[in-house]
Amino acid sequence: FGAPRFGGSRGGPLSGKKFGNPGEKLTKKKWNLDELPKFEKNFYQEHPDVVRRTVQEVEQYRSSKEVTVRGHNCPKPIINFYEANFPANVMEVIQRQNFTEPTAIQAQGWPVALSGLDMVGVAQTGSGKTLSYLLPAIVHINHQPFLERGDGPICLVLAPTRELAQQVQQVAAEYSRACRLKSTCIYGGAPKGPQIRDLERGVEICIATPGRLIDFLEAGKTNLRRCTYLVLDEADRMLDMGFEPQIRKIVDQIRPDRQTLMWSATWPKEVRQLAEDFLKEYVHINIGALELSANHNILQIVDVCHDVEKDDKLIRLMEEIMSEKENKTIVFVETKRRCDDLTRKMRRDGWPAMGIHGDKSQQERDWVLNEFKHGKAPILIATDVASRGLDVEDVKFVINYDYPNSSEDYIHRIGRTARSTKTGTAYTFFTPNNIKQVNDLISVLREANQAINPKLLQLIEDRGSGKCCRSRGDRRDRYSAGKRGGFSSFRERENFERNYGALGKRDFGAKTQNGAYSAQSFSNGTPFGNGFAAAGMQAGFRAGNPAGAYQNGYDQQYGSNIANMHNGMNQQQYAYPATGAAPMIGYPMPTSYSQ
Repeated sequence: FGAPRFGGSRGGPLSGKKFGNPGEKLTKKKWNLDELPKFEKNFYQEHPDVVRRTVQEVEQYRSSKEVTVRGHNCPKPIINFYEANFPANVMEVIQRQNFTEPTAIQAQGWPVALSGLDMVGVAQTGSGKTLSYLLPAIVHINHQPFLERGDGPICLVLAPTRELAQQVQQVAAEYSRACRLKSTCIYGGAPKGPQIRDLERGVEICIATPGRLIDFLEAGKTNLRRCTYLVLDEADRMLDMGFEPQIRKIVDQIRPDRQTLMWSATWPKEVRQLAEDFLKEYVHINIGALELSANHNILQIVDVCHDVEKDDKLIRLMEEIMSEKENKTIVFVETKRRCDDLTRKMRRDGWPAMGIHGDKSQQERDWVLNEFKHGKAPILIATDVASRGLDVEDVKFVINYDYPNSSEDYIHRIGRTARSTKTGTAYTFFTPNNIKQVNDLISVLREANQAINPKLLQLIEDRGSGKCCRSRGDRRDRYSAGKRGGFSSFRERENFERNYGALGKRDFGAKTQNGAYSAQSFSNGTPFGNGFAAAGMQAGFRAGNPAGAYQNGYDQQYGSNIANMHNGMNQQQYAYPATGAAPMIGYPMPTSYSQ
């Protein structure tokens, strides 16, 4: 009957040489270091202020910034930009961007990279790692001979996704223009012609995804003979996406005495093995806790629920978020089909939402991201293709509609908010189907001093007693009494949530000046109030965290008095979908519980 209608390779590598063994035409080069032209990679000169810094001052700085360093001959951190001795044109760009001081990874990473040492940087998202390797790359390039016709790039940055590659290119272009250097970005899903022309004209900096770079290397459109500065950005993500064979093929084309910098948000054994294979006597820099950790500027709220409840909870939550002035939100889902279905449903109901996933064309993805960045569509529904490298400064909310497959992906997802020193909020729908992830999630929450929903702990107890081992189709819980969704009617469910699950703002009392709720506000009126008050607010509502800047009371009629949304970007206002006059049900606001 011929080939299957929709292809027989679904779920596995496609048949054919191109997909079965990428890079098979590339042979491993046999390098003779005596025949290779020499190059310099140590350009670091300690500023007098750094030289005078005592060991005690260095340790105090590292401790205050949670910097952990391992390896030999690690230089002291720099505390001010001028101590890095960057070229004047680089400093002019830094001053134009109004940066006040280097981030922790920059302060410790710049001296290491400028010294020509191999290094591994493990840091949370939004920590400034892009400049940590790009500015030393510019210094490195300025000390190398000029490119000649037919030469490939001097600096190669490998990134897992085209979104991340494009964002690195935007940063690189600004600084390289100031230094009269050329950079380009090559990635799949875009025409090859312009990318090939850039490479043939000669570029000092090339930011690439592994697949497209392999294509160009095999076709002879570029080479890596001049590459002496290699960066692996988000190495853990590249391994997760199955790029290890391509990475190894690419690295085989680069001279072994190169300088290599590897960046990752996590440090699993697979990334450690890659570092051992590619780096020599490297310095390991870790920012933050050594165990799996999330950005402490993110308020994490976990709602334990069933799959059938997600849509209602999402709409209720979006009603609250869209009443805020800063309301840019990313909703993460697990599959492309779910992304399309949810986007279609929300747009049909009048929400300004757009979707992005790996099957979208590059033109459509670029357009969607541009609409989102400029506030024209403040709701972005995405698969994990956008969970790393998506750098939009003013994302205030992240919603995990589907919980990811690992806590590493969870951390990367919520890291799309609270970039740099800003704050943000992450909501997560956690179902009994995610029970395998519950221990890791609780560890992440505890490390970040977040409130632990008692229902998460109950899931662990239920798993131990075998209560969580029902089939996926059996959605019943102790409130269901055999009825679909647990309630015989919407009104019954509404009454239940009003009395138990959906805590209105009146239950929380008044907010303090910093936007958080006082411990006394929780002492009455909530199922967990007494425990929260006793905890003394030590479980997660810290000063500076926007626990929920929800300004509108719940006494208004849903659909009647809700003001049109203003997204703060002088864009067109969106009118919310008209609904019936059912009373507005408050989304369960977070409570804190004693640990």
